Amino acid sequence: MSDLLIRAAGGILIDDTIEGPRVLMIHRPRYDDWSLPKGKADGDESDEDTACREVLEETGYACRLIGEIATSHYVDRKGRPKRVRWYRMEAVTHTEFVANDEVDEVRWVPVEEAEGLLSYERERAVLAQISVA
Repeated sequence: MSDLLIRAAGGILIDDTIEGPRVLMIHRPRYDDWSLPKGKADGDESDEDTACREVLEETGYACRLIGEIATSHYVDRKGRPKRVRWYRMEAVTHTEFVANDEVDEVRWVPVEEAEGLLSYERERAVLAQISVA
């Protein structure tokens, strides 16, 4: 196992509709999982910039940060320690999402259904910290 910490960041976008709040989720075909948009930092890129870049790359939404929600710590699939900082975000602009090898589907999911669709308990725990009242 490597002791080198993998830094990552992600965003939680909530859309309030008449039907109720929805959260933006992604499907990654490589792992066949549903998750919140996130990814690794490029070099010395800040966590905030990482979160915004990854959300844009994975969903087509350019966002602004509202605030930090939580930090997840775990060991990744390669046995490396990983830290993910999560931010609440608001969409500013949107370009059409194009399915690719990394993310093949982007879906707005009612918040009350998201827990059942998310593949990882650590992401369910982060989503549970969001107040959508």
